[in-house]
Amino acid sequence: MSLRVKDLDFERQVIVVRQGKGGKDRVVMLPSALDTALRLQLDRARELWARDRVTGAGGVWMPDALARKYPRAGYSWAWFWVFPAPTTSTDPRSGVICRHHLFEQRLQRELKRVVLLSGIVKPVTVHTLRHSFATHLLQRGTEIRTVQKLLGHSAVSTTMIYTHVLELAGGGVRSPLDDLVAA
Repeated sequence: MSLRVKDLDFERQVIVVRQGKGGKDRVVMLPSALDTALRLQLDRARELWARDRVTGAGGVWMPDALARKYPRAGYSWAWFWVFPAPTTSTDPRSGVICRHHLFEQRLQRELKRVVLLSGIVKPVTVHTLRHSFATHLLQRGTEIRTVQKLLGHSAVSTTMIYTHVLELAGGGVRSPLDDLVAA
């Protein structure tokens, strides 16, 4: 939810996830299937950014060291949120009116709503999507170390949990019974 415009690289097809799991940065793939939707989202975000510039809103939150070194960076388009909150808020410490990104709870609520509409009866959370991502990569034969890096795990043993899920689900192995029935 806290992606910044500068974190999307459409040319190289990557997203830079900053301060992700374990407080580390990592680079993940940007699916080309999301290109159009993300560009539309950036258009909407740019409208809010432009409106904030006209109204004189105080930009977006910046990490303390960067805010000191580059005091105007929070006003720049590159540092603006990809998923900005629809309204501005007042920072209680400084009194500055600024814009924050959408909160994770909003994404969780929207996901819950969409899952309900789809008729899916199993519980689904944002973390479920992360698990599905890892599982599908492994099912496609992606190296475990690559999946480890994409998920931001420091130890491969954490990523190995997903291989156990595959083993429990048959690991994508087709049952011989299916071959007999098909014949």
